[in-house]
Amino acid sequence: MKTVRLTMAQALVRFMENQYLAYDGKEVRFVRGVFMIPGHGNVLGLGQALTQEAKKLEIYQGKNEQGMAQAAVAFAKQMKRKQIFACTSSVGPGAANMVTACGTATANNIPLLVLPGDTYACRQPDPVLQQVEQTQSLSITTNDAFKAVCRYWDRIVRPEQLMSAMLNAFRTLTDPANTGAVCIAIPQDVEGEAYDYPESFFAKRVWTLDRRAPQQEVLEQAAAAIRKAKRPIMICGGGVRYSEAHEEFMKFAEKFNIPFGETQAGKSAVVWTHKLNLGGIGVTGCSAANEIARKADLVIGVGTRYTDFTTASRWLFKENAKFVNINISQFQALKLDAVPVFADAKVALPALSKLLSGYKSGYKDEIKKARDKWAKELDRLDNFKYKNTKTWKALVQDDNMDSAHRFAKDLDAQLTQTEALGLINAFMDPEDVAIGAAGSLPGDMQRMWRPNAVDTYNMEYGYSTMGYEVAGALGVKLAIGDKKEVYSFVGDGSFNMMHSELLTAIQEGQKINICLFDNASFGCINNLQVGHGNKTLVTEMRYRTKTGLTGKFMDVDYAKVAEGYGCKSYSIRTLQDLKDALEDAKKVKNQPVLFDIKVLPKTMTDGYSSWWRCGDTEVSTRPANRAAYRDMLEHLKTARKY
Repeated sequence: MKTVRLTMAQALVRFMENQYLAYDGKEVRFVRGVFMIPGHGNVLGLGQALTQEAKKLEIYQGKNEQGMAQAAVAFAKQMKRKQIFACTSSVGPGAANMVTACGTATANNIPLLVLPGDTYACRQPDPVLQQVEQTQSLSITTNDAFKAVCRYWDRIVRPEQLMSAMLNAFRTLTDPANTGAVCIAIPQDVEGEAYDYPESFFAKRVWTLDRRAPQQEVLEQAAAAIRKAKRPIMICGGGVRYSEAHEEFMKFAEKFNIPFGETQAGKSAVVWTHKLNLGGIGVTGCSAANEIARKADLVIGVGTRYTDFTTASRWLFKENAKFVNINISQFQALKLDAVPVFADAKVALPALSKLLSGYKSGYKDEIKKARDKWAKELDRLDNFKYKNTKTWKALVQDDNMDSAHRFAKDLDAQLTQTEALGLINAFMDPEDVAIGAAGSLPGDMQRMWRPNAVDTYNMEYGYSTMGYEVAGALGVKLAIGDKKEVYSFVGDGSFNMMHSELLTAIQEGQKINICLFDNASFGCINNLQVGHGNKTLVTEMRYRTKTGLTGKFMDVDYAKVAEGYGCKSYSIRTLQDLKDALEDAKKVKNQPVLFDIKVLPKTMTDGYSSWWRCGDTEVSTRPANRAAYRDMLEHLKTARKY
C-alpha cells in the first residue's frame, strides 16, 4: 500500500478537495470552499495546510464565526444541499460562536461542516489560552457544546483517526435523511502531527445521493387512504425542493385536483400563480390555506417536519383527519400517526400516482374561492396606508399615544411594513432570490410573498435565527452568481445582533441588497407580549425615562452606518423614497446595497385562521393574562394529541 506522509491538517484538506456528489446523472465537487477566521487554534496547523494543499477550494475570510457559518448554511440551502462550505475557527469563543449556526443547520436539515480548533490533546501545557477547565473531566472542552446541535461529532486526538472521522462526517453530510451540522474538533497540537496516510484515502470519492424508493405495500396503504378522502390537502415542505421534486409534486396535485399549502422551506417549489397553490400554511399562513386545511379529511405531507408553525400547534387539522407522509426520513414520516412512506419525493410521488388512477378530490369551486378571497386581502395589504387616527390596534403608552403614532412623530415616517414588502416583491425580477429568518418579516413573507420562479425564497425558520439574514445573503449570492440579485429582508433587531459578513461582501465585491425594516422594536415579540395580556417590557427601542424605556423611539441612521462600511445606502421614509431607491440601486455593481426603511410598528400582517401555543400564564393579577390562558385551554380542546 502506497502512503504519503502528511500532517493531520494537510490530510484533512487534501481529503476535502477530492469529495464529489453524484445525483441524477450529474456530478459536482461537494466542498466548494472554506470560510476561515484564523486564530491560535487553527492558523498554524489548518492554516498552513490550506496554503499548501488547497488547489480548488475557495478560501474566504469570515468576520464573525457565527456569521460565516450562517453564510455557509444559506449557501447549502440555496444549492439544495448539493454543495457546501466548511468553516474553521480557533478554540474557545471562536468555536462557541459557531454553535448557533450548527443549530440552524441541523434544525433545517442542511449540511454544514465545522472544524473548530481545540485544546491540546497531550494536555501538557494546560490550561491554555481560552481553555475552560472542568474539574469533573479534563476531556471536556468548549467543543463538547456542539454535540447538542450536530448530527455527527468527533474529536481527532491522533492523526490516524482522521480517516474514520471524515468518512463518517461525509456519510452524514450527504445523507438526505439525516443531514445537518457535522463538527470535527481538531486539537491544535494534533493538527501539526504527521502520519503515513494511505494514498487511496485521497483518491476521488463520489458520494451518491440516495433516491430511496418506496415499499409497494406502504404505497398501497397510502393510496387506499387517499381514495377515501373527499377533501385532501397537500403540504409542500422543504424536502420537495431539496429532492428537486418540483414537477412531480405539481403534476400529482394537478392530476388529482388536490390543493396545497406551503411551509417556509417549501415556498417557491411551485410559483404562486398556480391554481392549486393556497400559499403559506399554519401560524404564519394565509386564509386560503388555513381555511381549506381546517376542513381537510386527509393531509399529504411531502418533505415536511410538521413544526408547530405548520400545524398551528397541532390545532389546525381536525382530530379525525388522516395523514400520509412522504419523507426520506423515517423519523419525520412517522409523525401524526401517518401512513409513513419512507422515500424520496421525486421517486415516491410518481409511484403513488400510478395507484390512484381514476381518483379525484371532491373539491368544486372551493379552491378558487379561497384563492380569490386571499387575493383581495393581498391587495389590501399591498396598499395599506398609515392614517393618523386612533383606530389603530396598538399598545397605548402612558402618554396616550400608541406605538405607530409615536414612531411616525419621532422618526417622521409614514411607511407601513406590508406596503413596503408588496412594492419590493413587485419590483424584483422573477429569478431574484429573497432571504430572511426572524421577527415579523417571515410571517408577512410566508403570507404575502409571491414567487414567480422556483427556488427564489430562502427563509430560515426551522431555528428562526436572528442574524442569519445578512450573512445568509452572502451565502446565497455565492450560490446564484452575478446573473441574479439577492434581497435580504431583516429587521433592526436582527441587524443589530449580527451583520458581520456585510464586510465580507464588501471585501469580495459581492452585491447583496439588504432591506432593513426598522420599526425600532422587536416588533413580533412586542405583538406576542401585548397580544397575550402583558405590558410592553424591553421590546421597543426607546430612550430611558424615569418610568423606564418609555421615551422617544431611537432614530438610528443605518444608512450612514452602512455607508461608513462601504455600501451604497439609501434612507427611506416614504413609498416614493423606496421606489426611487430600488430603481437607482439597479445601477450598482459589485457593491452591497442597504435600504434603511423606516416602517411603522403594528403594520405587519395579522393571523389568519390559526393559533400558536406559546405558554400562557395560569395565575396573574392582570385580567388580560387570565383571558389569554382561558383561550389557550379552549384551543387545546380541539388540538390533536399526537
